Amino acid sequence: IAAVAGQEPQARGRPGPETLGAIPRREGGGAGLSLACKALAQDPLSCETSLRKLKFKGHGSVSPEEAAHAAPFHLDLWFYFMLQNWVLDFGRPIAMLVFPLEWFPLNKPSVGDYFHMAYNVITPFLLLKLIERSPRTLPRSIIYVSIIIFIMGASIHLVGDSVNHRLLFSGYQHHLSVRENPIIKNLKPETLIDSFELLYYYDEYLGHCMWYIPFFLILFMYFSGCFTASKAESLMPGPALLLVAPSGLYYWYLVTEGQIFILFIFTFFAMLALVLHQKRKGLFLDSNGLFLFSSFALTLLLVALWVAWLWNDPVLRKKYPGVIYVPEPWAFYTLHVSSRH
Repeated sequence: IAAVAGQEPQARGRPGPETLGAIPRREGGGAGLSLACKALAQDPLSCETSLRKLKFKGHGSVSPEEAAHAAPFHLDLWFYFMLQNWVLDFGRPIAMLVFPLEWFPLNKPSVGDYFHMAYNVITPFLLLKLIERSPRTLPRSIIYVSIIIFIMGASIHLVGDSVNHRLLFSGYQHHLSVRENPIIKNLKPETLIDSFELLYYYDEYLGHCMWYIPFFLILFMYFSGCFTASKAESLMPGPALLLVAPSGLYYWYLVTEGQIFILFIFTFFAMLALVLHQKRKGLFLDSNGLFLFSSFALTLLLVALWVAWLWNDPVLRKKYPGVIYVPEPWAFYTLHVSSRH
């Protein structure tokens, strides 16, 4: 800096006072920024503007600079998401029933458990890669805490879900409550039933909450940066259209089997409100935002059709007596499919 300012360069070692004087102090305010720009031999006005943008860039709404550069469609990440969701999450209980029991004894982890372990590692990695590609600067602290809670919840669910699905080989029926199951209600002492109810609570309630709340929070935070000022860029490419159907179908399974309809509908309407808010500013969803929003819209439609189809089922109505009636696919399977064989 001293050489640029026309001063004699100091010898190697401790810098002289005039060199230190070229670095603005924090209390200098705007004058300090102008001094730094002069020392760097740049135009003070343009340099100061750049420094202020660098210094005061926050995590609020999408800035015009961020909206001007829409991110390309992340075909690789969305495809990996779809593939691992169907194989490692939806395919877990199916693989457990397909593979011979002799290969995975009941007192050892099943093949579905290994699928779940892989899911607990791959999904956080894909979420972090998705956040890295966001055109908007997102708060890292919230992202890291959400990822940690996500892994904890998915790991809790791994244990509870493993035991619950292994109970299927002993006659456990998912369409009945824990205390109403034939293999549970006659256990002695009766305190054992409380232990199974605790296991069910960790699986279906605590595990799901700690798993899905940060998952949808991260997706919504990513979605908040998927806006562009160019309406021409608010289109989905062909591969994105092909991925909407399997993605929306998987989220239908996630919402119904995970019993997280309230969380899902809250996230969907928050996304809708954000779209309407940004539209007033002249911003439109980019290809990634359109893909995510279309997948969730398809999920909502499928959930509505699913509920309407099973609306008058007396057995499922008894298990899900609340105002929000969303039966689980596995409860439907044990009631209407496996019971016939």
